Amino acid sequence: MSDSNAPQPIPPITLPPAENPKQEGEWLKDALHRWLNEEFLPEPVNEDIADRAAKVFVRQRMEGENDVGSLVLAIVTEMQSFDFSQSFYGEFAVANAVSDLLLDSLGIERCCGQG
Repeated sequence: MSDSNAPQPIPPITLPPAENPKQEGEWLKDALHRWLNEEFLPEPVNEDIADRAAKVFVRQRMEGENDVGSLVLAIVTEMQSFDFSQSFYGEFAVANAVSDLLLDSLGIERCCGQG
């Protein structure tokens, strides 16, 4: 018996295989830096945050990771060692911003409802 009202798992969102991870990383660094500056205040540390997140992203992509969820988790994990004391942000805010930027780049709506 299948219950048609049962919650359906969210399908994984995958990026196309990386053809140029370094170029993707440059795009992400620029987009994230712009987002960080626009969300609160432009701060010098924002460039360091964007650079670090982009490096994690590029390394993961070069290792063949295409799953957005896995990429975001890797960024959360790696950014935990970053010193956010000069920033309004933390690793989760940065990882969520990366997720949103990636979904935007894929043309995927980031809303509460499907369909």
